[in-house]
Amino acid sequence: MESNRQKKIAGVIQRDLADILQRAATDGGLQGILISVTKVAVTVDLSMAKVYLSIFPNTKGKELLAGIKKNQPLIKHELAKRTRNQLRRVPELEFFIDDSLEYIDKIEKSLKGKDNPIENPDMLDKRKKS
Repeated sequence: MESNRQKKIAGVIQRDLADILQRAATDGGLQGILISVTKVAVTVDLSMAKVYLSIFPNTKGKELLAGIKKNQPLIKHELAKRTRNQLRRVPELEFFIDDSLEYIDKIEKSLKGKDNPIENPDMLDKRKKS
């Protein structure tokens, strides 16, 4: 159960990170790429934030995630500058690809097509719990 403080900090991080990442992609010459922060989960001690990203087109997801992870210190620094009036300490950031939209899309396509996962549940990839 998340406390109000965790939710508030997650909201601040989510809003600012979305802007930082999208601006970095545009400034880095990556036109036509959309990066959105779908969810931020902050630990109880506020030291760690799991950041879930949705990247479009998703074929660029792995490559961009690697770049984001490599630049994590710079991203954290930029976030600290933006949130210095709201956060005393910026949590460590851990980035993940949020594949839930892709997963939902796969289910919808399967339901519409002849490969119905309700009749054959082995068709869908098993989702990793994170």
